[in-house]
Amino acid sequence: MLSLKLKFDLHRDVVSDLLRKEASVCRVKEYSGEVDTRILNIERDGGILYSWKGATGTTRIGKFDPVTRNNKLLYTFDKQVCVSSCSLNKDETLLAVSLAQNTRGGERLKPISKCLTLLIEIHPINNTKVLKAVDCRVKVQFLHQDSSRSVLESHLLLLTEDGYVDLYHVLLTKQEGYRVVMANPDRLSKTAERIVEDLCWVQWDGHTQRLYYITHKERFLLRCVQFHPAHNCETVLELPLELPANPFHTVKFANLGFDHYHTERAEKEVVRMHIFTNRIEGSMCVCYSQPAGDKQELIYTVVLVHKDCSKKFRVSLGGDEPLQKASPLHPLFIPIGYYVVVYLRGYFLHCINTRQQEMLCHSLFLSGHGVGPVLRGQSDVLTVLHAESEPGGRVLDLAAGTIHTAELSSAYLLQILQSNTSPRCPSSWTDPQRLAALHCLLVYMGNDPNLELKIIEWLCDNVNTFQTFDQIQEFILASLYRISFEKSLGLDKVLPYSSVFEKKELPASLLEVPGVFCTSESHIESVIKGKTRSLQGFWSELQWNTDRTRNLDAGPNPRFRSSHTAADWNKARSEMRPSSHHLEENTKKVLSMVDTWCLDKKLVPLFQEEDHQQRALIGLTVDRLREHLNRHLPRLGKKKIDSLVVNYVAKLLELIRHMLESVWLKHRLGPRVLSLTQQGSPAEWSVFHFMSRILESVQSLCLPLPPGYHTMLAVFAVRCLPRHAFLQYVDHGFLQLTETFVSRLMTDLDNSDANERLKFSILKRLPQPMERRIYHMWDHPVSSASISRDYVKTLLEKHDKNKGVQCTGRDKPGFRPEFLPLTHVARILSDIEEQALNPFEEQENVDARFVEETALKQTLILLGFEEK
Repeated sequence: MLSLKLKFDLHRDVVSDLLRKEASVCRVKEYSGEVDTRILNIERDGGILYSWKGATGTTRIGKFDPVTRNNKLLYTFDKQVCVSSCSLNKDETLLAVSLAQNTRGGERLKPISKCLTLLIEIHPINNTKVLKAVDCRVKVQFLHQDSSRSVLESHLLLLTEDGYVDLYHVLLTKQEGYRVVMANPDRLSKTAERIVEDLCWVQWDGHTQRLYYITHKERFLLRCVQFHPAHNCETVLELPLELPANPFHTVKFANLGFDHYHTERAEKEVVRMHIFTNRIEGSMCVCYSQPAGDKQELIYTVVLVHKDCSKKFRVSLGGDEPLQKASPLHPLFIPIGYYVVVYLRGYFLHCINTRQQEMLCHSLFLSGHGVGPVLRGQSDVLTVLHAESEPGGRVLDLAAGTIHTAELSSAYLLQILQSNTSPRCPSSWTDPQRLAALHCLLVYMGNDPNLELKIIEWLCDNVNTFQTFDQIQEFILASLYRISFEKSLGLDKVLPYSSVFEKKELPASLLEVPGVFCTSESHIESVIKGKTRSLQGFWSELQWNTDRTRNLDAGPNPRFRSSHTAADWNKARSEMRPSSHHLEENTKKVLSMVDTWCLDKKLVPLFQEEDHQQRALIGLTVDRLREHLNRHLPRLGKKKIDSLVVNYVAKLLELIRHMLESVWLKHRLGPRVLSLTQQGSPAEWSVFHFMSRILESVQSLCLPLPPGYHTMLAVFAVRCLPRHAFLQYVDHGFLQLTETFVSRLMTDLDNSDANERLKFSILKRLPQPMERRIYHMWDHPVSSASISRDYVKTLLEKHDKNKGVQCTGRDKPGFRPEFLPLTHVARILSDIEEQALNPFEEQENVDARFVEETALKQTLILLGFEEK
């Protein structure tokens, strides 16, 4: 499920280089001793600090640069020391180090402090200042200042196991043009500023310069301190948490380096916690886990601050490995885009969707072996390195000295869609798993055109709907949601992203996951309390997301649904006349945008005819969607909303065209498939079936189709279906007889007996306005008779309106008064015919034989002796 890419290997990138240097120092060809290399910290720029012990018996600290992939020696101690924490300032002029007391052998009897914290000048090596000498662990971390500011200052965080955080301001000065030394070494303690007290858990986020910590008085409270470029700081977030009693026996440090000499027993870690933020999404997730005693289950919680809700999961551990009772089990929390992957090796892997959190079916729940990354270490030696700038999470295996980037595997997700059973799991994939995999592929990974083609190919091969969802509807809505969300984050709560919300009764399988019990809590009481001037960037977006979620949830459901427009949509479908001027203007905007995208793509003949019905539906969809966004998102402004809505509907039409082009190319169809004179092949039958499914899916969502779609579908239907089945499709409203299609049918098919019967049957099903236009295109006696009848009827109607014409009929020669009404009508027609143009001037004369044949054929049809 997770694909891993090796980004750093301590042995490959560092140790091999150190062995060459040690061989040079010892003046040997190849150094055979051990260097005992250990990773100490990872700085904001990605530089990896490490220590090693070489042949001379000293401890050295170096840095690996991920850009140049070079190693640099920073400092050498004159003896072996135990480095428990280390940090380097941005300009590489100061090194902060915490040294742990060596408790092995007789040294533990010496009256020295447990931890000694030093500040060392390294450019050049000149001075060492003791910052702390205490009997508790100390973590050190430099702030990374803005590059535009003066480099002659550094700011150091010093975090202690006693539960407080100090900030040191170190002034620097240049000597002899290149020497950078501390300007105030004797006054460092006076510059220390206490910024946090009474913490029990702390996490540092170097990329965003934020410090998260938990305090506990009456209840557990999570706070965040934001450091600004000028190194002033303020508390910007407070969030109460529901944690078990005594979750931390000692202060827990996250993202503050790696202490190889801390021997705390693992079972004391009752709660494991991590906080992830995403600047692009404007999201914050607080994740923590707690084992539930001796029960065969595990509890973890994901607090979605940006969604103002919290989800608590209780997972049954029915894995392949026995429970390890010596220490509690804790999963890894790995951020990948807007997903949070919760992974417990050998038991489960859950991809929690933090953007579409309403229903469990949009998160992916997998269990057993083979669903997680292939890492040698257990979760207690694996560390997640989080950075907002990276879409995937980084996992550090401290024992192996490797760093991998973790990404969701598109191949594995496609396998979930394409296979009825998992190759590694005996049970079949469920519909919710397929739905979650499809959404992950479309929304999270949807920018890959090759991946989209594979999904469309899967749609073609799996035309029948699943029991709980329509895959074509999901493809359309999820793709449109992704495209729109890229334009504006505010569309998250108001646009549809799944068709399952249209169901009146949701299946239980979409609401429940076997072995996983989820409880949700809304309104988590998060408070963003930064000053107005400082709420910029991420915090401004998070504040807006949280407030918008609360405001929208307080009223009716803000998400646009097709049921809201079903009545107007059905009315527009039933009307054959052109749409109103207002809706026609909407349609022109949409089709003009589609034309600019499709200039070089004429493979499928869409957008090439006037389809009044679909044009009306396109304009109506734009109108209703615009009204919805103006009501729920007035902040965006009318101009941007209009652009978003037009783009949305244009992309809808483009998606349908893209699906047709893909299936066209897959079956290698050419222009001959649009000929009505040939029978359809099996490939064309597959295309017809796929087009029918698209029509069914789109119509149930009350969405328009590209103009020309119904004509193409009718052409395939004539080629592929028996004639009686074709007429049944028309009678039930599934096929619509467009004027373009009927015109081609009348002109392309000859007048054989079978084709005549088909044409008669279609003519009878046409609405009267279209029927009159079509009769003129068919060179057949029946059409001539129809034209004659219409002609006479028109003349009579004109005569009735002409008040000045008076005719008694007695002045004409040959007058027969036997039946005066008939004689009167005959005289009127005779008078009119003398003054009218002959419509059959250039055609054959209509003789008695023609009239007899026509009357006989119509009589047989009426009596039921011939098919229509």
